[in-house]
Amino acid sequence: MSDNESKKARRNAARERAAAQRAKDKARKRRNRTLTISGIILAGLAVVAVVVLVIANSVQPAGPGPKNMASDGIVLQGQNGKIVPVETKAIPEKGKPTATKQDESVANITVYEDYMCPVCNQFETGNMPQIKKWVQDGSATLEIHPFNLLDRISLGSKYSTRAAAAAACVANYDPDAFLDVNSAFYANQPSESTRGLTNQKLADIAKDAGATNKDVESCITDQRFANWVADATDRVLTQPLANSDIPKLTGTPTVIVNGKQYNADNTSAWSDTDSFAAFVEQNGGSTK
Repeated sequence: MSDNESKKARRNAARERAAAQRAKDKARKRRNRTLTISGIILAGLAVVAVVVLVIANSVQPAGPGPKNMASDGIVLQGQNGKIVPVETKAIPEKGKPTATKQDESVANITVYEDYMCPVCNQFETGNMPQIKKWVQDGSATLEIHPFNLLDRISLGSKYSTRAAAAAACVANYDPDAFLDVNSAFYANQPSESTRGLTNQKLADIAKDAGATNKDVESCITDQRFANWVADATDRVLTQPLANSDIPKLTGTPTVIVNGKQYNADNTSAWSDTDSFAAFVEQNGGSTK
């Protein structure tokens, strides 16, 4: 083979190698472009899924609330030696609560509670007997706000919501029985990290405690006020608490006396009647 022929053969081989490399480069670019587009699509779908989840969790039908809980809580006061509820209209659909107008000459005790909260149970068990006496003799009022802070620890059953909604049913249809039902729910409190009681069991407990109005049971089993519980909980977790300087609720129980928050020194102290009575005395109430 002559030198010219040898050079020509080398040029042809180089051209073939270059063409093969260009083909590989084009194929690689097509693959990368396809992967990039797929990644963008998947990322977009993921963003859409997150947005949909956030919307689904945050957008719920609003209200209406139960009667006798215009403040998102039920107010109980003394009348002729008896404890009676203050009757109010229901919060209308998409409406807002109305803060209770408090009488500063007595101890205005406000309790924000979750029926699965063991510390709430300690406060209830230790202090409710003496609080009832104060309310009966007119030296105190009691305002109870059920909410659902601890839904996350009932294995997906949303027990806190269901129990709070059950209490709202009693407030709506049989308010005279509310305080006894409230105590009965604590007496039958399920353990944390369980599914809690069924709706029917809650209805049975309410009936046994004195809520005998025929509409209470169906209201509880249908969870008629579950959306209101979600609304009320959102309000206390994001907005100032009425009749106090507390910017929002951060724990359970939250107990307020004439605008001042009660804080026990330790968990067991929540049932200490002397400590709570002293706090009430210090904040404008008379327990004598």
